Amino acid sequence: MSDYDDLVTALSPVSAALTKLGIRHYVGGSVASSFHGASRSTMDVDLVADMTDSAVSEFLKCFDRDFYLSEAAIRDAIQRKSCFNLIHLPTSFKVDVFVSRQRPFDLTAMNRATMEQFGDNHVLEIHVATAEDAIISKLEWYRKTNETSERQWDDVTRLLKLLGNAADMEYLTASAESVGVEDLLERLLLEVNDPNSD
Repeated sequence: MSDYDDLVTALSPVSAALTKLGIRHYVGGSVASSFHGASRSTMDVDLVADMTDSAVSEFLKCFDRDFYLSEAAIRDAIQRKSCFNLIHLPTSFKVDVFVSRQRPFDLTAMNRATMEQFGDNHVLEIHVATAEDAIISKLEWYRKTNETSERQWDDVTRLLKLLGNAADMEYLTASAESVGVEDLLERLLLEVNDPNSD
């Protein structure tokens, strides 16, 4: 991977803070998709983290003026099991932290994430979602956005094509069913396997 230095500069302090506090986390979203070969440019990176309210005060202490973040937004996201963000001002990179909802899929995806490396000049080692888990998460996000995001659909299409016969179909099917996107996975499979598709 290349051109990830800004991402690494923004992401490293966040990952370091979570690691220091013993909070499990991994990279998901479009950065994970790009890592697995479905590349596209982005100025934000998604993290999934087992964030708890008791960790917020110490988490905030880990950041200097290079970052914008809101304690109220963090605590609200933890309570609602949603998302908060940090903005790295020197690079304008945004780190979106999704608080794990602790569903069976969320727990499994956290356990399946593999340690990988990002960066050219500065290297960051961090867990990254597997391609299958990235597909399921993006299908769920596609559904939440009223199935209107062509970028999300393009990501999952390219990811599944890249996986080819290596895709763990049993896992994909079970995971899609568990989060309620089995119909979207079926549609995706039909599209990917269509001999007339690009």
